[in-house]
Amino acid sequence: MQIANYQPINLSTFQLINKTPMALTTVIFDMDGLLIDSEPLWHEAAVEIMQEHKIVMSTEEYATSIGLRTKEFLVYWFNKYGIELSQADNTEAAINKLVIEKVSLQGLPLPGVKYIMEFFQKNEFNIGLATSSPFSLIHVVVDKLGLNEYFSAMTSAEKLPYGKPHPQVYLDCASALGVDPSECLCFEDSFNGMIAVKAARMKCVVIPPAYQLNESRWNTADLKLSSLEEFDQSHLNLLSG
Repeated sequence: MQIANYQPINLSTFQLINKTPMALTTVIFDMDGLLIDSEPLWHEAAVEIMQEHKIVMSTEEYATSIGLRTKEFLVYWFNKYGIELSQADNTEAAINKLVIEKVSLQGLPLPGVKYIMEFFQKNEFNIGLATSSPFSLIHVVVDKLGLNEYFSAMTSAEKLPYGKPHPQVYLDCASALGVDPSECLCFEDSFNGMIAVKAARMKCVVIPPAYQLNESRWNTADLKLSSLEEFDQSHLNLLSG
């Protein structure tokens, strides 16, 4: 398995993503909220740590940050409450550490995870992972869910200049897998992630949280489902066409 390091986008990358679409050969998955039910745990960790700074956020306010990196999340809230950004690095480390602890103890796979991996493996697709989460959490999740055998490449936006909704983490994953972005079908659960996929000129299947399922903003995706279990050969044929 290859773990990609950051390479700046260059002209050849943009030329690749603007070529005529090719046949789908590759699937790339987001992680949090799609493969593992970790978003509530991220929320818990953020609330616990942010209370130290006397920051209180509603569930609705937190939901707008899903898909962002922890640092970008902190910059928004620290600016809103007038907190020195010099404290962001330590707070980011504290949140990430607490999330890893919570996921290790409480994280559960979302419905259809093994099914969807085996589906694409049987269809002889390259399989990758592209997430905003740090590699320290990626390894915990992949080991916990028993998914190491499926992934040929895993990329993180942790140290990239920009995270989702910027497409770099998806472009990096396609590069690590040795494929053109137009060959890629991606699964996402967040709005920021969906925008990143579409900006990379990849096909997107979105599986939003149940309470957001009927929002019109998901119409940008190529396909919207309520669970990984719903995806089948007819959907793949449709998207491949």
